[in-house]
Amino acid sequence: VQLQASGGGLVQAGGSLRLSCVASRAISSTFNPGTMTWHRQAPGKERELIATITPTGATDYADSVKGRFTISRDNAKKRAYLQVNSLKPEDTAVYYCNFQSRMNGESWGQGTLVTVSS
Repeated sequence: VQLQASGGGLVQAGGSLRLSCVASRAISSTFNPGTMTWHRQAPGKERELIATITPTGATDYADSVKGRFTISRDNAKKRAYLQVNSLKPEDTAVYYCNFQSRMNGESWGQGTLVTVSS
C-alpha cells in the first residue's frame, strides 16, 4: 500500500491544520481492514505514535495530543486525516502516516512537515 501524506505547513501557536494521508492505488478490500496511525518525529527525537484509528473506527491518542488532535478515516476515499488544533511550538515535527493490516503488512507515507511558530 502506497501512502502519501500532505497538509503540513507553517502555522502560529494556537492555529490548526488538517493533515491527510491517501492510500493511492489501494482498493477497498485492501484499505478497509487496515489500521491507520499517525506518528511524528521532532528534530533530535525518536519517532512517536500519536494517534490510531482501527478498521471499526476506534481511536486512541498519545497523552501529549489528547483533546487537541483528532484522527478520522474515509474508507470510500481511502484516506485518513489528522485534525490538529491548538498547536504548540513543541508540536513542530515531521508527521508520518502508517498503514498496517494482516494481509498487506506495513507501509509508511513520506512525511509532512508541521512547523509551529511562537
